Amino acid sequence: MSSNKVLFGFHAVGVRLKTAPKSIIEIYFEPTRRDARMRQFIDKAKEFGVKLIESDSDRLAKLCGGYGHQGVAARVQELQQVHSLDELLENLEAAQADKPLAEREQPLILVLDGVTDPHNLGACLRVADGAGVHAVIAPKDHAAGINATVAKVASGAAETVPYFMVTNLARTLNELKERSIWIIGTSDVASKTIYQANLKGPVALVLGAEGDGMRQLTSKTCDELVSIPMRGAVESLNVSVASGVCLYEAVRQRS
Repeated sequence: MSSNKVLFGFHAVGVRLKTAPKSIIEIYFEPTRRDARMRQFIDKAKEFGVKLIESDSDRLAKLCGGYGHQGVAARVQELQQVHSLDELLENLEAAQADKPLAEREQPLILVLDGVTDPHNLGACLRVADGAGVHAVIAPKDHAAGINATVAKVASGAAETVPYFMVTNLARTLNELKERSIWIIGTSDVASKTIYQANLKGPVALVLGAEGDGMRQLTSKTCDELVSIPMRGAVESLNVSVASGVCLYEAVRQRS
């Protein structure tokens, strides 16, 4: 944890306070805001012994680069990250090795092909965190990276969900197959629905950008394609909503 960064907003700072309070160097807050949410937040920070600094709105805005801060920001240490997908999967396999087969946590991975909008990426990361996804994968050339907008929309999930941008997505999917992870892609024209797929084992769910969908090579690399039933007039869902539908069907089946 050698370098520092700034988090802002109740969700992002609150998640760090909950998951790694010792990594918080100091919290800046707007003392003129005295509503219940702020009082509860300050009380929680005091419980963990975090240094609190009163700051006016202008200082907070400057600290956050002009983004909406909700009266809260924090200077934090960078958390140690898993540096590769292989490392993450090996750690997961090692953690499950001693457990009975029925109790092992099967890998659940979200793959985003062509999601370039940072708001969509942030929302997908938030859904992925809620569903207990082990990693989110995207191609370097056809995806949004983690920036302040993504972090804001993700509400802390950009801190908790490993996000890997890979040079060759099709090759990465094949490498997942070699680890016995089943690749399920979503397609509007697939006859089988997500509710008919078996999501209990090691699974990577692949979603494309709204409208364009997955690229052809990505689609061909999938082991199976499924659709999300659409009963109304619209033809597709926003990618973050579609991610939620698919991931929580996996959660339902696994529980």
